[in-house]
Amino acid sequence: MPKISSDTLWDVAAAEVRKRENRADAEEDCEEHGHLLTDRTVFFMGSKAGGKTTILLRFLDRDEAPKPTLALEYTFGRRARGHNTPKDVAHLWELGGGISLSDLVQIPITADNLSTLSVVLVLDLSKPNAMWETMERLLGSARNHVDKVCSLPQKTGESISSKQQRQNRVPRVLHKDYPDRELISPFPVPLLIIGSKFDIFQELESEKRKVICKTLRFVAHFYGASLIFTNSKSEGTMSKARSFINQLAFGTEKPKSISTDPSKPLIIPAGLDSLSQIGPPVTSDIDIGALHAKNPFDLWKKVFERVFPPKNVEEYTELKDPVKDPQYSEPLIDSMRAQKDQELEQYKRQQAKSWKSLELDP
Repeated sequence: MPKISSDTLWDVAAAEVRKRENRADAEEDCEEHGHLLTDRTVFFMGSKAGGKTTILLRFLDRDEAPKPTLALEYTFGRRARGHNTPKDVAHLWELGGGISLSDLVQIPITADNLSTLSVVLVLDLSKPNAMWETMERLLGSARNHVDKVCSLPQKTGESISSKQQRQNRVPRVLHKDYPDRELISPFPVPLLIIGSKFDIFQELESEKRKVICKTLRFVAHFYGASLIFTNSKSEGTMSKARSFINQLAFGTEKPKSISTDPSKPLIIPAGLDSLSQIGPPVTSDIDIGALHAKNPFDLWKKVFERVFPPKNVEEYTELKDPVKDPQYSEPLIDSMRAQKDQELEQYKRQQAKSWKSLELDP
């Protein structure tokens, strides 16, 4: 497998400037030799502490311990297809905080990258009670912003290439032979759903594992997405996940292996599943008629939440103050900040005394 380099941000910025200055010549040369430059964006989001950073580091082949993601972080990967050919660039964004920072989806999703954007949703299989809300909130926010970007009016004074990019920002359309094409609602950009922590998931009861597997198969098929389960301790599952991400980031060949056995990690590329193969929801102890579902998607949601009631725990209060995070320590800046904090507290005390001693006329 071609190795992905990990140059500094300044290196990739300089390369991007050079590429834009010589875009016409570079593209002409690539076409003559059968190569096309690619510049794609992959947006990672999902469960809080669900393993997104671990998956991303393994994809980049970086041997380092994962750190908690603060809000929204950016990195990139580069891949050479051969000798003396331009390197493909993948812009990689990771959203931290679970659903608490879903508003930040507007940063990595733009009119300029929409035609080459894909989304990776990581769901923590060890916390099924939070799974549906995480999936629904994050994908809902992303879809809404994609729709908003698609509806933006074209700017005046744009270059021809920019106009072409904006004209191409249409929602994703599945091919006519896609299974159940008329019964599903494909996500507007390519989507990969990763179920993480499969090793912990295996400790659940057999019936609960079956509910989770069938539900995620339905959700993935409904959105026209690929689905794979991973275990960070298993090189096999991580390698397969890397293949799926490679396809999104660099346009490599789409993985074709498939596994639907709920006792093993699921591997289902988009388009290789169907509603008939998935079957109906697992409803052994549930009266479907009493659920009052509006549509099939709502039915699967209600059945899933009967088995795994959502937890009413807000994640907003759990956000960590980045100023106090040791991984972002800057001694000179921190000492100045501490001094300013002391001056602010002193000013507050002085003002409080002033107000207390102030005599107002009746």
